[in-house]
Amino acid sequence: MAYRWINDLTQANVTPRGAWMNRRQLIAGSAGLGALGLSGIAGRAVAQDALEPNTLEEITSYNNFYEFGTGKTDPAENAGAMVTDPWVVKVDGLVDNPGDYSLADLIDGMTIEDRIYRFRCVEAWSRVVPWQGFELADLLAKLGVQAGATHVAFETVVQPDNMPGVQRQVIDFPYVEGLRLDEAMHPLTIMATGLYGEPLPNQSGAPLRLVVPWKYGFKSIKSISRISLVDAQPATTWNLISAEEYGFYSNVNPTVDHPRWSQATERKIGGGLFAARQDTLMFNGYDDVASLYEGMDLSREY
Repeated sequence: MAYRWINDLTQANVTPRGAWMNRRQLIAGSAGLGALGLSGIAGRAVAQDALEPNTLEEITSYNNFYEFGTGKTDPAENAGAMVTDPWVVKVDGLVDNPGDYSLADLIDGMTIEDRIYRFRCVEAWSRVVPWQGFELADLLAKLGVQAGATHVAFETVVQPDNMPGVQRQVIDFPYVEGLRLDEAMHPLTIMATGLYGEPLPNQSGAPLRLVVPWKYGFKSIKSISRISLVDAQPATTWNLISAEEYGFYSNVNPTVDHPRWSQATERKIGGGLFAARQDTLMFNGYDDVASLYEGMDLSREY
């Protein structure tokens, strides 16, 4: 597959597959910013230090997905029970074409691309992930956004019989998230359907998840079962749980600390216990999105 390189990332920066898969290794390579084929997305080049290789197992076994438990290994241990076929996504609100869509019908006509993105968790760890997916803007064009819509709201599926975290009500479910419409329409915002050239594993948000690479990872809602076009800022799970700690925007910002830890640096997954931390980049390095927030106080609208 041909990867679309974003910013300075190349295949050499990708966390490689582990030997446990006994499949082809990701081929090391490089590409210039001209390979993007998208004007205005590249942003500034950022010097990258070498990434320590991680296995796919390490990435897919270290996740936050509270529907399956609060521990980092709980999703990998418990998510296999989630039913992903058949899958229905409810589309409603200010759209021309509302309805209950099968996954196949929802993504029909979408162009699946390969995107290599940085991933930054609010907990101050990071990694680099090669996703497969399509631009959310293309899906919204298909659904037909009506005048008056200002935001897009999302919900994660709830399957109580298959989700121990839901059974225990570790937080309020369903998990909900949202974006401002211009954020949703930005070409960096994708709906992911795959990972490492394979369909998304359940613990990573199968069969459909949002990926917004300049925001903290909890904004990239997993296992989407509802998409709503609305005329006001929607409620979001972590903002409801603790608005002082988790703002609606949740842009990666090294100058705005979480109340309980610094966001100035981050730990790369797989770097080892004594690996040096690296500086956190504003907008996770995706400077092209800065224009979305002109005139905003990003220390207040965090």
